[in-house]
Amino acid sequence: MSLIVAARFTTFPAAESAAERLFGQGFVEEDVSLFFVNPRGQHARYPIGGDVNKDAASTDAPKGAGMGVTIGAVIGAVVGVGIFAAFSSPLLISLIAAGVGAYVGSLIGAMSRTRGGGKRPHEERVHHETRDSGVLLAVHVTPDTQTAAAQTLREAGGAEIERATGRWQHGKWADFDPTRAPVELKESRA
Repeated sequence: MSLIVAARFTTFPAAESAAERLFGQGFVEEDVSLFFVNPRGQHARYPIGGDVNKDAASTDAPKGAGMGVTIGAVIGAVVGVGIFAAFSSPLLISLIAAGVGAYVGSLIGAMSRTRGGGKRPHEERVHHETRDSGVLLAVHVTPDTQTAAAQTLREAGGAEIERATGRWQHGKWADFDPTRAPVELKESRA
């Protein structure tokens, strides 16, 4: 595993300028990599897109749909029987009313269990545990050069300076995971 120091920049020119500073300090091109990190939720981890299998707010939707189907079917059946008795209409009308009631009930039940508009509880806490989007400048370092790299990135305007271990192959951070929260590199004072 390799030792990696990285920082987030808002633009490619700002990250390229920081890379030039690193080259001026003796870092080589094979040890510096620039790449864009997509916003949260846009990393296409699943065939239909997204980073997670399902939205956190939709967890209880199947329970709500099940309850809604039951309640809706009963109400629809009662309405259908009422129509059957009042107008001597065919039994098929009662069955159709029960089916429509079940369908509408399932929609209402599922929607009632997904309240919050998809917002997760403790949204602020979640925000700080995930990686922000932007241009990431990653530097392959040694224990002796990590402090110099971090200081250069900080002075160049890099945000969220982090320290990681990973596979560095062919001048790139090969096993970078954008969904994993960064581990902040603490400033060491001598």
